[in-house]
Amino acid sequence: MSSEKYILKEKVAVITGGAKGIGKAVAQLFSDEGAMVAIADFDADAGEATTMEIGDSAAYFQVDVQDGASVTALFKGVQQHFGRVDILINNAGILMDSTLKKLDEEKFDRVINVNLKGVYLCTKAAADIMREQGGGVIVNASSIVGKSGNFGQTNYVASKAGVIGMTKVWARELARDGIRVNAIAPGFIKTDMTAGIPENVIEMLSENIPLGRWGEPKEVAQLYCFLASDLSSYINGETINVDGGAQIS
Repeated sequence: MSSEKYILKEKVAVITGGAKGIGKAVAQLFSDEGAMVAIADFDADAGEATTMEIGDSAAYFQVDVQDGASVTALFKGVQQHFGRVDILINNAGILMDSTLKKLDEEKFDRVINVNLKGVYLCTKAAADIMREQGGGVIVNASSIVGKSGNFGQTNYVASKAGVIGMTKVWARELARDGIRVNAIAPGFIKTDMTAGIPENVIEMLSENIPLGRWGEPKEVAQLYCFLASDLSSYINGETINVDGGAQIS
């Protein structure tokens, strides 16, 4: 394949939570499609390992997305290393599930700070750079439960519903600066985060997925890649499911 056919040729992409799971799949696919990738993750060991696996098109930057100074340092470092920021993938996220009765304030704050405040901080920093460059693309990670709700996930659902709302606001505010903002809503995906779920629960949940199986990280990465590319140049402010048609009630 000629380099001209790479849909992210010479783009610089920052991928938060890029060391493992969906984020790693995104980093690998973006590199394959011609992008330079900044793998931004709190886990230094995993971040360095993924960077070495991808090769010269990748660089690792340690970041705590809930900390403003850390996020500022991340984007300053990316600019110094790559010279620009064309794409931001807000993929970093955590789970700390509990029913409302057992959900303490620390767990609530931790999930909101990483999954929601982190998206705000990274988007604000990236948008400032993209505005000066004349444009860019931001894609945020929500979840199908951010639309439907889910038992025992008050904090997670609140964060992912908030991401959908912020995506709609930013799509309106940033379009004038040539910046498109969209979100994806994955369903049940096979990652390290879901690896501890018992097999009987996986089978039960799969019964509500018309395709009859959980998704693979690469299948989510492919949607990220499409939304980050010029192939989606007239899509803005949308949250797109990648869930096999899952029905959650």
